[in-house]
Amino acid sequence: MSHTPAELIDPVLEIARDAGHRILEIYQSDFAVQAKEDTSPLTEADMASHRAIVAGLGELTPDIPVLSEESGEIPFEKRRRWGEYWLVDPLDGTKEFIKRNGEFTVNIALILNGRPVLGVVHVPAKDTDYYGADGLGAYRKTGGTPPEPIHVSTLGTGPVRVVGSRSHRGSSLDGYLARLGDHEMVPMGSSLKICLVASGEADVYPRLGPTCEWDTAAAQGVVEAAGGQVVDLTGEPLRYNTKDEYLNPFFIAYGDGSRDWIGYADTGS
Repeated sequence: MSHTPAELIDPVLEIARDAGHRILEIYQSDFAVQAKEDTSPLTEADMASHRAIVAGLGELTPDIPVLSEESGEIPFEKRRRWGEYWLVDPLDGTKEFIKRNGEFTVNIALILNGRPVLGVVHVPAKDTDYYGADGLGAYRKTGGTPPEPIHVSTLGTGPVRVVGSRSHRGSSLDGYLARLGDHEMVPMGSSLKICLVASGEADVYPRLGPTCEWDTAAAQGVVEAAGGQVVDLTGEPLRYNTKDEYLNPFFIAYGDGSRDWIGYADTGS
């Protein structure tokens, strides 16, 4: 690796913000929505952001491959040889984008040997960045203000603050919450859910439904740099580029590890 993750943060933030500007131009217009093969909405903004990020990363680190949600299928036989690569979701929270609630993000992660060593989550509608890297810690920056360090919070004596999806809710989550006990819900869209754990504004995010690797990698980089964890239901940290498919296992993101967060999930055992 010619650059450390910490050295790459500033240029990657610039790339994410540039992509965010392109998204906002379309967000503020009467955008057209077309259907992807999996029927999730695809907007012009996805592709505008994708092209900006791929071009920017190609200039920054021409020797590091890029896997974007919009790059199409890259065979695992080829990917498995990547020790280091960029993992990108050019527009996470397409449903939030279409609802115009501002809770959508640009996600860029640097994966080294299966783990995110750098994560940038840019929130175009709020001009806010969450970012973290090995050797740097985690930060939030809004507008022209200086970056502020962020860290996960220790559990208080009140209700557990559970962040959950605005667009996805299922019986598995309902069961988890029933077993958890006293809690309050913090609704949020996109990868911002994990960022709220990183900034100490939520205690836990149980995701007991499908996600893809580009949905989680950047925010996992942020929350780990902030002292938290993103683990599967066996307690192992989420890993990347280890298999043919891009689907993640169910997972739990949390800040304070003093509670058995996995124990509230129905793992079928």
